Amino acid sequence: MTGKFFIETYGCQMNTAESGALAASMIEAGWSEASSDKNADIIFINTCSVRKTAENRIWGRLGYFKRQKQEHDFKLVVIGCMAERLKDQIKKEFPVVDEVVSNFKKDRIADILSEGRAKLSSIAAELDVIDETYTFFDKHRSQTDSHAMIPIMNGCDNFCSYCIVPYVRGHEISRMNTDIISEIAGLNKNGVSEITLLGQNVNSYRYSRPGVDVVNFTALLKEIIKETDTKWIRFTSSNPQDFTDELIKLIADEKRICSFIHLPAQHGSDKILKRMNRKYTSDQYIKLALKLKNLDRKISLSSDLMVGFPGETDNDFKQLIELMEAVRFEEAFTYYYNPREGTAACDFEDDVPEEIKLARLSEIIDLQRRIGFEEKSLRIGMTVEAVIEGTSKKDSNEILARTERNSMVVYPGKITKMNDYVTIKLKDLKGNTFIGEV
Repeated sequence: MTGKFFIETYGCQMNTAESGALAASMIEAGWSEASSDKNADIIFINTCSVRKTAENRIWGRLGYFKRQKQEHDFKLVVIGCMAERLKDQIKKEFPVVDEVVSNFKKDRIADILSEGRAKLSSIAAELDVIDETYTFFDKHRSQTDSHAMIPIMNGCDNFCSYCIVPYVRGHEISRMNTDIISEIAGLNKNGVSEITLLGQNVNSYRYSRPGVDVVNFTALLKEIIKETDTKWIRFTSSNPQDFTDELIKLIADEKRICSFIHLPAQHGSDKILKRMNRKYTSDQYIKLALKLKNLDRKISLSSDLMVGFPGETDNDFKQLIELMEAVRFEEAFTYYYNPREGTAACDFEDDVPEEIKLARLSEIIDLQRRIGFEEKSLRIGMTVEAVIEGTSKKDSNEILARTERNSMVVYPGKITKMNDYVTIKLKDLKGNTFIGEV
């Protein structure tokens, strides 16, 4: 059975990549992609559970689709991390949802549907089957003509006390290196020149099988550099505890690895880091960050920063500020703590009042804006390479491009070809966006 499908995606880049792969598999099975949810026969909502706000958005969308079902008939399928975490609640509160599908069975959806819709229930989400049985899609659809996101590992074994990922994604499992190389090489032949390697803990990648040498993350990068024609290589998200000197040396030596690293710190207080079950101290993190920033080639860093974790005092918060000042991130994802049922921290007393969480969050947002602007301003006057991504939303006579250090730049002109690489002089900085000229 075939028809039209539509996918809504929330959360991380891994979800985005998996939604693209699901779309490609549906098309291969004979389905066509609907232009909107209003003309789809089956709608997938790929969900996120990392923060409460993400789940609240999904509940709102389920209410929307409940109303839509009164206007036209379609099958509603919830997949992703919220599907793993709240399967029973979703089915109870929204009987309009036809199926809730496991993270570990996304790759089978198109095949099951081709056999008959009723059989989709055979791959429903079950919390008691979360283990190393995760299966990677064979192919992932490129995000643009030049850029693709490639999952190389899934899950996490660190069990940070605030994090739901190990419970909804399972234990770490790495994808076969030869499959990764093969997929990237195929994408290169179709014009893709930039890839982002994905994993919840991407630099803990470690693939082994009997009779074959272990391939760690650095070795995988070397294989990609040697065996593919990829121009720019990015990766996310990195865990500081797995960032080796071997990896740092490769980044220093190999210009095809982009000089923009996402390195989540989470906090600057050793007491809070220990309660979070992060396996490094603030001093170790700062030394690692500065080692990267002091390489001969300039490296830009971004981070994840949390305030309001249980037990956080004014002094703990001050230490987070000190870490931000010491490292000087160009970008940071900032948020305040909210409990995730099933995590260790959910049993902690949530003793930081919400008004204090909001005040501290506002302070680090303001600080990060200042630091980010100051750091990026140092690049004004430089000539850089960038890839064209589209037309500026503010001015149709300006082109929007992304630099190798992951900054956006606009410059006068009309697009003649998307995803071309251009050489641009950075003339000014407005907010987070550079103003340039070819």
